[in-house]
Amino acid sequence: MIRVVLADDEAVVRMGVRAVLATDPEIEVVAEAEDGRRAVDLVLAHRPDVAVVDVRMPRLDGLDATAEIRRLAPATAVLVLTTFSEDGYIARALGDGASGFLLKTGDPRELVAGVRAAAEGAAYLSPRVARRVIDELADQRMARGADARDRTAALTDREREVLGLLGAGLSNAEIARRVHVVEGTVKAHVTAILRRLGVRNRVQAAILAHEAGLVPASGVTD
Repeated sequence: MIRVVLADDEAVVRMGVRAVLATDPEIEVVAEAEDGRRAVDLVLAHRPDVAVVDVRMPRLDGLDATAEIRRLAPATAVLVLTTFSEDGYIARALGDGASGFLLKTGDPRELVAGVRAAAEGAAYLSPRVARRVIDELADQRMARGADARDRTAALTDREREVLGLLGAGLSNAEIARRVHVVEGTVKAHVTAILRRLGVRNRVQAAILAHEAGLVPASGVTD
């Protein structure tokens, strides 16, 4: 069962999100909060797999709540849910360690997919958000590519290979099949990669993989 804490200052929105998540029998909303401070408290009390937080809330906004949750309860993944798609929100949410950024105006199925992905340690971006992130990365690729290559140069050859496949969107199990090792070995590599690169999660590692040119250009197949 995937346990979720839901935070939004509008009761109607919480009701709608809870109803969408209830369509998946493996997802359970264990607590709800009407502000960011209460969300942090409930995460610490319940230790859920995923926290779904709105951006604009009283007492503590969703972005500050995301940073606190990731600092105090690193095992809990955070999905940021909002009607706002400005680049500043996206960059800050991902920079604070969020596992995904979803728009309230998106397909409800994205919410379920996002919660499942976050619970599995993967990343999920609303397609509209992903497009904005990709466009921004394209604009900044020349400037940031050299820095990313310098940062990833310290990795071993196998770690660079795993990072490239992670950047291509493969799960740990898929990477394990690709490089012919057990899944536990891939998990160990991913942990080492995150630590050595100084990044908080797979989203940030995947961005670095793209910037460093480590993602296979022709895609991947089993």
